[in-house]
Amino acid sequence: MHSSSVRACVVILMAALMVACHKDQKPDFYSELPPGAKALRKIGPAEYPDFSRCMWNFAVLPHAVDQSLQYIAHGSARKAYPYLDIDYPRAVASLRAFRLLLDEAAKQPDPGKYIDQQIRDRFEVYKSIGGRNPEGTGYTDTVLFTGYCTPDREASLTPGGAYRWPIYKRPSDLATDKDTGEVKGRQLPDGSVAPYWTRAQIEGQGKLTGQELAWLKSRWEAYVVTVQGSARLKLPDGRIMIVGYAGNNGYNYTSPSDQMIQDGILTRENRNIRSIGAYFDSHPEAMDKYLWLNQRFVFFTETSGDPVGCLNVPVTEMATLATDKEVYPRAMPAFLIAPVPVPESPTQKFEFHGFMMDQDAGGAIRAAGRADIYMGIGDPAEQRAGHQLAEGALYYIAIKPDYIPQYQTPLPAESLRPAPKPKQ
Repeated sequence: MHSSSVRACVVILMAALMVACHKDQKPDFYSELPPGAKALRKIGPAEYPDFSRCMWNFAVLPHAVDQSLQYIAHGSARKAYPYLDIDYPRAVASLRAFRLLLDEAAKQPDPGKYIDQQIRDRFEVYKSIGGRNPEGTGYTDTVLFTGYCTPDREASLTPGGAYRWPIYKRPSDLATDKDTGEVKGRQLPDGSVAPYWTRAQIEGQGKLTGQELAWLKSRWEAYVVTVQGSARLKLPDGRIMIVGYAGNNGYNYTSPSDQMIQDGILTRENRNIRSIGAYFDSHPEAMDKYLWLNQRFVFFTETSGDPVGCLNVPVTEMATLATDKEVYPRAMPAFLIAPVPVPESPTQKFEFHGFMMDQDAGGAIRAAGRADIYMGIGDPAEQRAGHQLAEGALYYIAIKPDYIPQYQTPLPAESLRPAPKPKQ
């Protein structure tokens, strides 16, 4: 063979290997967007997904939409808009139109087909840009979907014995914006405001001693509760106490697992609650080093009924989505295509096509490439959430501007109770 032919073969082989390597690379799901950038782009009908396959959670979806309607009715929701070309009146009209669409679809012989046609006729569609391209240019349209839940935990209202690790009430000196709930800091006696205490100061220096709400048996479990944002506590006398999100200390979430990956303790493939918890079970002395990297700290209150998300409305099992609220539109209808665990057998998955309402903001969700599905309450939900790790596509819908006047009248669902103020 001529040397030129050999060189050509070598070049072709190297190119093929490079292509194969690029195919093996995962999108950077955790990369945050530049300030002011948004996670969605408007798409044309040729890119629309098949909305007809949306019936899996159809029975609970109207309830979830009603919660978004309650949020959007509050004046503070106006500050979340405009989002791209969706202003506040259009966001309100979109939710009302979608709620009425679900009611009408339930009367049809083929509800899914009816929903698909109505969306194509009356709505515009936006798609998530997803995680950053592994080659460093542009985005992939692919989102990584994880799961979260309201876990069951054994707890006590008083410390002692195995109950050593507290979760805390919302402190009285936490200063927040009265409309948006945005954390300003720690209110000082002279009226000035200082940065609030970090996780290390709260846990390591006892800055909130006396403001504990309950004590858990495991430091890792208490930490996970502050990331999940809610829990169902089983008390020693048999009572059940549900605790929900009541605010945070104003710091952004920092994932301890990032540093653990850099230190060779984890890989990106086994970055999950189970593997991290297993490591800390064997190396409890490492908790200060890694957990205190996450300065964000969540406070709790006892709640009745369903747990609530950051919009201060109840979250709905398999119908609430958590995203970064800086880059995704609050309360709006989202359409997911992603593998999710089979409820009866969470190690197996099926391809979910359906709507969820964007009603929450997980502390760990800080990028366009990430979204978190609310899996429900208790051990089965925790099993499903623990197995939810899959790539997929994420879309949002908004009513076409020409149809906004048809949806100016409030729906009955908007007057079910006083509209809530959002929490940050």
